[in-house]
Amino acid sequence: MRALGTLALVALLAAVLGSALAVVWTRHESRALFITLTTLQNQRDELNIEFGRLELEQATWAEPRRIDEEARGKLGMLMPRPQDVVLVHR
Repeated sequence: MRALGTLALVALLAAVLGSALAVVWTRHESRALFITLTTLQNQRDELNIEFGRLELEQATWAEPRRIDEEARGKLGMLMPRPQDVVLVHR
């Protein structure tokens, strides 16, 4: 009977140690995954900010007034006179 009690005690001790190691491992993994999650969320936020800047820049460059100024200034383009406009009918 004494051997059975000792065996049960050893089994319980092994179960407690195994459980403790599992808890430690799980907490470690949880912390590592949380750090990864935080890093990825920060990257996402930075990319969203950059995307907003790029959308604003695109809207600025695509503004009709700006395109007209660039066409007149750099390319020397002008609006055609009414007599220079030819309508083509199908």
